[in-house]
Amino acid sequence: MTPFNFPAKVSLAHTPTPLQKLDRLSSQCGADIWAKRDDLTGCGLSGNKVRKLEYVLAQALAQKADTVITCGKIQSNLARATAVACARLGLKCHLVLRFDEPGRTPQLSGNYLLDRLVGAEVEFVDGEGWDNRDQIMAERGGEMKSLGRSPYILPYGASTALGALGVVEACGELRDDLAQLPGGLDEPLVIFTATGSGGTLAGLALGVRLYGLNARVVGINVDDFAQNKRSVDAILAEAKAGLGLDVGLAPGEGYLLVDGYVGRGYALSTREEFEFVAMVARMEGLILDPVYTGKALRALTLELKARPEEYPGRIIFLHSGGIFHLFSHVPGLEQVLSRD
Repeated sequence: MTPFNFPAKVSLAHTPTPLQKLDRLSSQCGADIWAKRDDLTGCGLSGNKVRKLEYVLAQALAQKADTVITCGKIQSNLARATAVACARLGLKCHLVLRFDEPGRTPQLSGNYLLDRLVGAEVEFVDGEGWDNRDQIMAERGGEMKSLGRSPYILPYGASTALGALGVVEACGELRDDLAQLPGGLDEPLVIFTATGSGGTLAGLALGVRLYGLNARVVGINVDDFAQNKRSVDAILAEAKAGLGLDVGLAPGEGYLLVDGYVGRGYALSTREEFEFVAMVARMEGLILDPVYTGKALRALTLELKARPEEYPGRIIFLHSGGIFHLFSHVPGLEQVLSRD
């Protein structure tokens, strides 16, 4: 029995995902750190994006769509997951991907390799085109309709209230897992996640309220802070107005968005970030990516060191996947690993 009447979804993810104690990292940080292993939702559909896709693609199918149009950066996890899911469901997929090197052909690696492997149609845009991505997707949709096709446009990151329901469901899984641990549901909880387009952070904010978790939700910004915050608040408002999911959150409530850990910028990494990814892999056998989870888990450890009193109780890190990003960052990782 769930406290909300969830709409229909398609089955794509292997859930529930496990909750795993990070023993050695906990010891190093002097905290009780656990990972919600959403990197284990599947193989090609690895990561938390597939949770969102279960709801939005169910809507696409209900609307008799034959093509899904979405967008992302060249190594977008959402674009890759959408392309794989569309292949599985018998839908065509059109991706509008940002690639800022005109005249060059992107290297077939990481997520982009999988986009192509499963047959997605790819269109590249530069920074100016990226700023107009919604208009470009609308234009492509119009062109497809003129040819008798039925497109479904999926916004950046699948960051809509409907998509966020997949993350809300993950909080229900957390509730079941936490009930079995010492201290149970009474133990104070802090949930950390990487956030770039806001959908996962909004879903967690909704989910902890819906399932009555004694938790703070902390998002580590990895992209544009101001846009990220606007997106979270817009999704929370949409969930209330459009889905009837009213958990009593005013704008800006229910989450903390932490900035200062973007480093060189979105999808750009420092040596220290690569070193952290390598350290966690060797310490816990946990594979992070340099774009989202590596930055977010590193930020978690630095926050615990700088402000431990701000994060009492059990710490949950939502591992949102992204392993394929590793294969597009080989040169940076190679510099770190060559020192062994």
